[in-house]
Amino acid sequence: MSLRTRLLILVIAAMLVPAILVGLRFVQNRASEIDAALANLAASADDIASDLNEKIQGTAQLHYGLARARDLDTRDKAACSAFLSEVREEYPQFTGILTIDPDGSLFCDSLRTNRTLDLNDRGYFKEVKGLQGVVAAEPVFGRLTGLSVLQIAYPVRSETGALKFVLLASFNLNKFAEFHDKRLLAEKDILFVDAKGTVLVAPKGGGWSEPVGGTIAGSDLFRFAAAPDGEPFREVTDRGGRTQIWGVARSPSMRKAGLTIMVGRSKDGLVAAANRRLYEDMAILAVALLLLLAGLWILTTVSIGRQIGRLATMAKRLARGDLSARIPEPHPGGELGGLMSLLNGTAESLEQQRAAIADLNQKLSQSQKMEAMGQLTGGVAHDFNNLLTVILGNSEHLADRLAGNKELHRIAGDIATAAERGSDLTRSLLAFARKQPLRPREIDIAEKVLGMEQLLRRTLGEHIECRFAFDRDLWPTSVDPGQLTTALLNLVLNARDAMPEGGKLTVEVHNSSLGESDLDVNGEPRPGDYVMVAVTDTGSGMSAEVVSRAFEPFFTTKEVGKGTGLGLSMVYGFAQQSGGLVQMQSEPGRGSVVRLFFPRIATPPGQDLRPAEATVTQAGHETILLVEDDDMVRAYVENELRTLGYRVIATSNGPAALEVLRQPGDIQLLFTDVVMPGGMFGPELARQATGLRPDLKVLFTSGYSQTPVKTPDGVGDARILTKPFRRKDLAAMLRAALSEPSR
Repeated sequence: MSLRTRLLILVIAAMLVPAILVGLRFVQNRASEIDAALANLAASADDIASDLNEKIQGTAQLHYGLARARDLDTRDKAACSAFLSEVREEYPQFTGILTIDPDGSLFCDSLRTNRTLDLNDRGYFKEVKGLQGVVAAEPVFGRLTGLSVLQIAYPVRSETGALKFVLLASFNLNKFAEFHDKRLLAEKDILFVDAKGTVLVAPKGGGWSEPVGGTIAGSDLFRFAAAPDGEPFREVTDRGGRTQIWGVARSPSMRKAGLTIMVGRSKDGLVAAANRRLYEDMAILAVALLLLLAGLWILTTVSIGRQIGRLATMAKRLARGDLSARIPEPHPGGELGGLMSLLNGTAESLEQQRAAIADLNQKLSQSQKMEAMGQLTGGVAHDFNNLLTVILGNSEHLADRLAGNKELHRIAGDIATAAERGSDLTRSLLAFARKQPLRPREIDIAEKVLGMEQLLRRTLGEHIECRFAFDRDLWPTSVDPGQLTTALLNLVLNARDAMPEGGKLTVEVHNSSLGESDLDVNGEPRPGDYVMVAVTDTGSGMSAEVVSRAFEPFFTTKEVGKGTGLGLSMVYGFAQQSGGLVQMQSEPGRGSVVRLFFPRIATPPGQDLRPAEATVTQAGHETILLVEDDDMVRAYVENELRTLGYRVIATSNGPAALEVLRQPGDIQLLFTDVVMPGGMFGPELARQATGLRPDLKVLFTSGYSQTPVKTPDGVGDARILTKPFRRKDLAAMLRAALSEPSR
């Protein structure tokens, strides 16, 4: 017996139990469908009753309007009938609209019959004479038309309360039933009877024997319908032996009007529909099982050698830099299929990152530029930095192991250099996206700018005059000093390039209070107190179109190779992330001014987190709990930690890590990613972990973080290792975290 045949026999045996369970489930579904169909009968009857009640209320509104019409307040019978005829043409649901004098005689009607009728014997007329402001309703056969109608009467009274006349609208029950019969797709029978059991509207089906005008009084069906709090539906067998299931509307308003609404369905038809659905489900199950068996049969014919050949071809194309390479589906199961999917996913991710970066300018021009780019780069940074972490770390391993082979050692170094350049690009994008890690602290901005004076003058050159102006008693503000230096240097470099023939540059630092009329570059008001840093040049200036796009990533007016277009984007992102804003003014030939505003703080912020002791890189021996959701990053970091001498317990999510901490065992440090799937991020994991083990040290790592990461006790910013990182950075941060005093 071949391996393929054995596999199929095993699969068939394994599928028998699930197939039986699914079949039983289908049978249960059939019973549920029958129960639902029975409940739907009463629901359909209630729905029809609710619709009819709305029609009664609408008729009451019509009566209320007609009662105030001057054309009805007349004794000209012909004119009154003509007016009602015009009204009736607008409301075809009524067989007629008429007025009745207080003595019960017909005065005028929309049919213009000129007949004389005495309506004193009608129940609705007796009832309505004692009402005021409301309608009375009664189902009857119209004397003028002979049709089954719902008479809806309304008393029209004088200012003294005396009855002037009665407005009567005859609502056509036949048309109403026909509408709902079409809505129910003729799957159900509709029956209207009055309080005496007289049939007003009979079902259209051929199985119903009692005609319109006949009576079902004394029948089981009528006793079921007349019961005030009876069951919702009942089986009734007619004289012909046909079993019908009826549901009745238990509407108080319909019962008060003397109208009973029932919806029925043949029991054979109801069960047949459920049986048909059962047969369809079983057929689908059989087809699915056959397709599954056929698929397994075909899958077993694919040789392992062919799959390995596909993997080798994919690897060669990736080695040549072809990121469009894919292993076409179908993929085999097991480890080979998983590896194929992993390679495809890696190549697709790298290709998407490259395409996204190459196509950023086009995407930005088609969206709301700043915010769209900010959302994109946050996601890019997380995945891209994870990939760069693995690439950079593994390139270090390759460089160490290939030290004896100069050519391969050089290639490993090129990979590391490319990864670091990718990291620099990611940091630039994060600066614009306002998701770069900042270390703000209270500084004197004027003092910081003065400390850069020599650097700025050397950057500008002797052909540009540089002047500084500062306010005294500047307000306190909290800014990242390093990012402030980078932002100011970017502004000065742009100013220098705008003054190739020389000019004048002014750097000012002032207190500034903005109002509702002061707008940022996005046209939004940001009122408040700020410390302003302004850079003004006398260069060539920019047109309004260029100014509107100046802060877009990768937008530049410089020649190719003389600018990335990220300088002003980084400045914009830094100011926004610092809680401030940017303003810009420029005109062709009249220079430019860029103003950065940093918010005034009422009290000094907390102490900045001290930097990692980068010189402490000795190997460790402690036990580290590693939490990282990315499989490749987790495998790389686990290997690095073991190489550094640490014992490692690796998990992929917060709940798994907490389960480890609840078990006995010595763990000195929690090393966790900040952003993880599953609802538990790194800061929440650290808070719960230190609750379980108060002496546990914590070190975070992240490709980006939208908000500053706090320590587990909420005092100050936490220590965080930014991805991608080298082995020496990892070692230094680990020793620094482990050397911290216990809380």
